[in-house]
Formats: sequence, C-alpha cells, structure tokens
Amino acid sequence: MIDKVYCADVTPEMEGKKVKLAGWVYRKREVGKKVFIVLRDSSGIVQVVFSKALNEEAYSEAKKVGIESSVVIEGTVKADPRAPTGAEVQGEKLQIIQNIEFFPITKDASQEFLLDVRHLHLRSPKVAAIMKVKGTLMQAAREWLLQDGWYEVFPPILVTGAVEGGATLFKLKYFDRYAYLSQSAQLYLEAAIFGLEKVWSLTPSFRAEKSRTRRHLTEFWHLELEAAWMDLWDIMKVKEELVSYMVQRTLELRKKEIELYRKDFTTLKNAVPPFPRISYDEAIDILQSKGVRIEWGEDMGADEERVLTEEFESPFFVYGYPKHIKAFYMKEDPEDPRKVLAADMLAPEGYGEIIGGSQREDDYDKLVQRILEEGMDPKDYEWYLDLRKYGSVPHSGFGLGLERLVAWVLKLDHVRWATLFPRTPSRLYP
Repeated sequence: MIDKVYCADVTPEMEGKKVKLAGWVYRKREVGKKVFIVLRDSSGIVQVVFSKALNEEAYSEAKKVGIESSVVIEGTVKADPRAPTGAEVQGEKLQIIQNIEFFPITKDASQEFLLDVRHLHLRSPKVAAIMKVKGTLMQAAREWLLQDGWYEVFPPILVTGAVEGGATLFKLKYFDRYAYLSQSAQLYLEAAIFGLEKVWSLTPSFRAEKSRTRRHLTEFWHLELEAAWMDLWDIMKVKEELVSYMVQRTLELRKKEIELYRKDFTTLKNAVPPFPRISYDEAIDILQSKGVRIEWGEDMGADEERVLTEEFESPFFVYGYPKHIKAFYMKEDPEDPRKVLAADMLAPEGYGEIIGGSQREDDYDKLVQRILEEGMDPKDYEWYLDLRKYGSVPHSGFGLGLERLVAWVLKLDHVRWATLFPRTPSRLYP
C-alpha cells in the first residue's frame, strides 16, 4: 500500500511539511507557467500547484494529465487562504498511473446519462458524500442498537411467501420449485424473538411494483426490528429513539457532507423524542380541511402524505389505520375492530413515510382468518402460524427504508440517488 497522506488531512498547520498524495485529477487549469490540479481521494480534495520554475519535469507531466487520471504526487505543504481548503501542495514530483484523455461525464450531463454511467458517477465527491452519510446513519444505528440490547440476526433472502402482498413478489425458479425474493425479513425476525427477544437485521428487500414516485425502488435496504413483550406504544418509542440517534449522530459526524445538500438543519435538529403523534382519523381531517379529496378508509399515498407533512417540522407518527388497507399480520385494535394497531413514521418537508410498523397479531385463530381474508393459503404460512401455537406473546416491530431516510436527511429529489446502483422498473443497468 502506498504510504500516503489523505487530501483532507492537508491543513495550513502542516506548512513546510513534505507529503505524498495518491488520487485522481478532479479539476485542472493552467495559468501562465503553472498548472493547478485539484486532487481528490476518498477523504476530499486538495489543490496542488506545479510550477515550471520549481520543477520543470513535474510541470511537464502535469500539463499532460486529463480529468480522472490516476496519479501519485509528492510535494510541500503551503498555507494559502485562496486554496479550496486553506492549504495547497507545491508539487515536486508527479507519477502518472493512468492518463485519461477524455472522461465521459461533463458538467452538463443529464440525470439519465449519469444513471447510465453510474459506475463512473460514483466518483463524484457529492455522490461520495451521500454514501458517507448513508454509512454513518447505519453506524449510528448499530451504536444505538448495541447500547439498547438488540441482537443482529441474518435472515434469508429467498423465501416461499409474501409479506407485503403477492402482486409485488419477484418470482424465480428454485431447483424444482418456485421461490421469491424477500419483501421483508419481518416474519423470520418474529421467529427469532422467541430466543433473543429483541432482534434486528439489515437486508435488501425487493418489491415488484411499477411505482415511479420519487420514493420507490424495486430493491432497497431495509432496517428491521422485532421485539417480544412490546405493544404498539412501546415500539413507537423505539422508533423515535433510534431515528433520533441516527440523525443527531450523523449531524455530529457528517455536517460537512450534509451541508453540500441542505443549508437549513431545522427539521433534523427537531428530530428529538417525543415525536408528534396523530391518529389516522386526525390525519384525514387535516387533509380534508386542506382540500384534499380523501375519505375515511382510503390509503394515503405520496401526494396525501406530502400535504400532511406541511403541518410538522419534525418526523411524526400516524397511527390507527383501517384494517383493510394494512397487512394481514397487524393486530386488530381491540377497541375498534375496523382498525389495526399500526403506526407509520413520516418525515417532514414532503418526504412522507420512512418507517412502517405495528403490533403483530399474536392470536392463532385471528391470524388464520386474516390470511384467508387476503386470499392466501394458510399452508404457505404453517411455520409462521406455529409461532402462535407454541408460546405466543405480544410483540411488535417495524421496517425503516434506509434510502428514504437518507433522501430526507440530504433533501434529495429521489431515493435513487441514495443507493449505489438504483433498481427501478425501467433500470437494471449497470
């Protein structure tokens, strides 16, 4: 491995120090008998100046290199407030690893073209910033989950039945039978709570829905939790504490990256428990008062949720949804059989649902009835029903769409920018 200094570590305090850098040419300009190269690596950027008067050979090499050429540079640090980072490197030696004469991405590239060449677009410091924020959000989640006594488990991706509806399953041949790509790890996490009580997983989830809204992907990363002995109100508290920690910790560690995308941190700083809570009934009243055409019993889509978020400057909960618009595994509200004990978390600023969760139905007979009502075969869920036959307990859980959380934190216009290689109904390449 090259013994190098990272670009972001070059500071004015290093004045006069010799450094070796390794990275890619991000920007380049020539002024008189000097070549200015902005070098980038995974940490950030630094300006390097090659002067013909200082080192003619290095200057000549610098004139050759094109954008995205890979290079190793040696030089001396000089403090300069005019440099992008307050310090620059006086280049004394330049080794060209691979010279690039033409890089396909230009400043006028369309969004569709950037997706077509996503494998190259990932080099952009702004794209790298998204991935750093995403990674830090998960780092924070792991910290909180470990502190709060949750066990990480590793559920399967190949499954035999639906969790969120058969119409959105990806079907594939599995030896001499058919299987599906997992829509959610939930059912498997429910099995794990009988030995571990509080469990979580991070897995890819797949939804074969042809939705083209800004918040849908056909493959996304799903942070899911399930816990024994928790009711709906218990799990809502878990949701808000986890999300709050993820957001506040990421603000602490990645403020520079977040500032590339948003200047106003108000809603992020407001993500502190307790989050506001409104019932589904109240949500319908609010929407109707704002002129939205929606009746009780109808599901809220992206448009309705966007209007609802205008009422809040922090994440908030909507709870108590009608039973017929929610999944079969959600527990019926004992005080109103028309409803289930479900609560979604919505992000402000128009982003809408980032978490869906509920108390799970723990009664065997009621769960069988719900499966039948949904037109499914209880035989496909025999193992899942066993959980209600052998030591069933009250339990609850939820799933957080990681890309949706990233999109809100960074105010992205589409969740596709929050993942390395987005998968949508129209995009499977690269």
